[in-house]
Amino acid sequence: MDIIHANGYEDMSRKAANIISAQIILKNDSVLGLATGDTPIGAYAQLIEWQRKGDLNFRCVRTINLDEYCGLVTDHPQSYRRFMDEHLFNHVDIDLNDTHVPDGMAEDIDAECCRYDALIQSLGGIDLQVLGIGNNGHIGFNEPDEAYILPTHKVRLSKNTRQANARFFDNDVSQVPQYAITMGMKNIMQAKKILLIAYGEQKMDVLHRAFHGPVTPLVPASLLQLHANLTVIQSKTK
Repeated sequence: MDIIHANGYEDMSRKAANIISAQIILKNDSVLGLATGDTPIGAYAQLIEWQRKGDLNFRCVRTINLDEYCGLVTDHPQSYRRFMDEHLFNHVDIDLNDTHVPDGMAEDIDAECCRYDALIQSLGGIDLQVLGIGNNGHIGFNEPDEAYILPTHKVRLSKNTRQANARFFDNDVSQVPQYAITMGMKNIMQAKKILLIAYGEQKMDVLHRAFHGPVTPLVPASLLQLHANLTVIQSKTK
């Protein structure tokens, strides 16, 4: 495990973008596992800038997103498909047919979860998985529990997670979906490389518990301690 201390959000974002861009340059048909939320926006913006300058291209890149809310149509302002389109996909030369997000509107969620696992396997697995971390230690939407859930699955979001995400729904927690589809711990841990980025003083405690405490499903991110190629970039301040 390599822990890198960044000097603010901008520095963290640039360091993360350097790792992502290096992966694409070394393997132009890389499969990138991508995350949403405030944390990776700066890294995505940096990648867009480099692509526009001609330093990088996404023409052969395939992407797999970690998760999606259940019950939100793709053009809902808070759907993760729309987030990815607005913050990355619509601004780079990627084939949108090669970008994948779980279908939160699927009639059969269990079948959708199985389809998503099969898709990841058909692509040869994930070369680089980008992660954030929740205040309760969740990664993707893998919430604290008594055991790790390995495959892609439907999850009931915890009160902590819904409260943390209420800021995206006009601070109205009642508008935050109660369920989501999330990639399970198996596909995350099978990624060849993992990059976790976190910023803000409020994340320092959970980072300490995740990477300096015991491996436990009560802190889902702690399982990453067992990964052979993990980089953590953290910054206390914006």
